Amino acid sequence: MTAPAIDIDTLRRLPKAVLHDHLDGGLRPATLVELADTVGHTLPTTDPDELAAWYVEAAGSGDLVRYIGTFEHTLAVMQTREGLLRTAEEYVLDLAADGVVYGEVRYAPELMTRGGLTLPEVVEAVQEGLAAGMAKAAAAGTPVRVGTLLCGMRMFDRTREIADLVVAFRDAGVVGFDIAGAEDGFPPADHLAAFEYLRGESVPFTIHAGEAHGLPSIHQALQVCGAQRIGHGVRITEDIPDLAAGKLGRLAAWVRDRRIALEMCPTSNLQTGAADSIAGHPITALKDLGFRVTLNTDNRLVSGTTMTREMSLLVEQAGWTAEDLRTVTVNAVKSAFLPYDERTALVRDVVLPGYASVL
Repeated sequence: MTAPAIDIDTLRRLPKAVLHDHLDGGLRPATLVELADTVGHTLPTTDPDELAAWYVEAAGSGDLVRYIGTFEHTLAVMQTREGLLRTAEEYVLDLAADGVVYGEVRYAPELMTRGGLTLPEVVEAVQEGLAAGMAKAAAAGTPVRVGTLLCGMRMFDRTREIADLVVAFRDAGVVGFDIAGAEDGFPPADHLAAFEYLRGESVPFTIHAGEAHGLPSIHQALQVCGAQRIGHGVRITEDIPDLAAGKLGRLAAWVRDRRIALEMCPTSNLQTGAADSIAGHPITALKDLGFRVTLNTDNRLVSGTTMTREMSLLVEQAGWTAEDLRTVTVNAVKSAFLPYDERTALVRDVVLPGYASVL
């Protein structure tokens, strides 16, 4: 008996877990238009479809700095309590509609205080919006759990302050920490004080590394700062001279052997020039070599993508099977910043049964 074909509807129904997704990169185009009008911000276009296309084109320059620059417009409408409540609630509902059962959303509170909100007020508003979204999704029969990662901006000097914020809200839905922003020229070790504090408080964190900068960034994130996961990490392949032969350098072996999750984002990596094609994206070779790779969207508006689309691209262009998709989904849940028993239950009770119907 042959397994059913993995068509787009089947992919959409499969349970998914996303660990690397930015709140300010995932707004609905129509919501962005409405909120921009409310606050008097000028957008490139006020047609939602044209705006969605503009984002994908502007972000596809192959340059991480220009990619990050597209966030000017989303951040402009996320400076009020009302804007944060709405975007956070819709964020959760969009995950649920895409079949996501567990997600971790990240954002930088320091970028959302221009309208007069304090850092704690920003976090409180986002958490309230996320909770509203989770309640509506559960009521609709599509439950999804969403944890929050607070980001410090690596080019600024507030990471220690944001680390304090993570500890203050860790019993209110905040599950971890990250540093974000332009990677090249802003090494993780510049923020060592924040990471040392978080380790002392037993708070997990991930670090953007190995996207715009290579092995030194990954090495610092892991061996100096102590990250439990790596955001992107595509350039770990620089420590695997022959991917086909699978001979690993010492850093690559450390990442694989210690089961350090790589939060990989294929479409986003194409846009920023960190990868050349979906078919040739390192996620496939690293998966086959036994690395704990996870599949993620990064920024759904900016990249014009969803988890279903990312899966579809890998199935169509890289030959992935349902077993491969199950593997990366289980990898993501195992690496989530959740208690062990909750991760185990999510795999056993939700992920594996959801895949059993297509395997």
